[in-house]
Amino acid sequence: MSRIDEARPFIPVGIAVLTVSDTRTLADDRSGDTLVQRITEAGHRLVARAIVADDRQSIFDQVQAWTQDDAVDVVITTGGTGFTGRDVTPEALEPLFEKRMDGFSEVFHRISYDKIGTSTIQSRATGGVANATFIFVLPGSPGACKDAWDGILKLQLDYRHMPCNFVEIMPRLDEHLTRGK
Repeated sequence: MSRIDEARPFIPVGIAVLTVSDTRTLADDRSGDTLVQRITEAGHRLVARAIVADDRQSIFDQVQAWTQDDAVDVVITTGGTGFTGRDVTPEALEPLFEKRMDGFSEVFHRISYDKIGTSTIQSRATGGVANATFIFVLPGSPGACKDAWDGILKLQLDYRHMPCNFVEIMPRLDEHLTRGK
């Protein structure tokens, strides 16, 4: 069963938070604030935070830039995962993924289902890896951000979490680039 191994050290990771919205500002970005609070309370480093409009190219450009920044280990986006015409975050970011994380979406929906029932199907939350950086695409509600952080990311981004976690595999995410050398 999952547990925290107190004999292992906590290793903070660098996290960037992107809010995707045509209407929010830093002054009223409750979802971004929720993530920032949880990230810092957990002991991680908030490396960057931004808000971009619901525009594929803007979303792609910002996240791609962060994946090329050595200080950023994880990018978490909030917003743009629904079905309306302006909801384009998965379309913007999935082309970046070198590896898709289907289990993230499945576990997110399992957690969300317990809270909002079948309404969870209205989210296209997803996750993947690009440029040795984890990317998590969350819905734009504070509740969804809490569910994803509290139920998945807090534990998987903790090196002490057993039997395994994302932090312990971070050094190997780009080994395909050096294989055979």
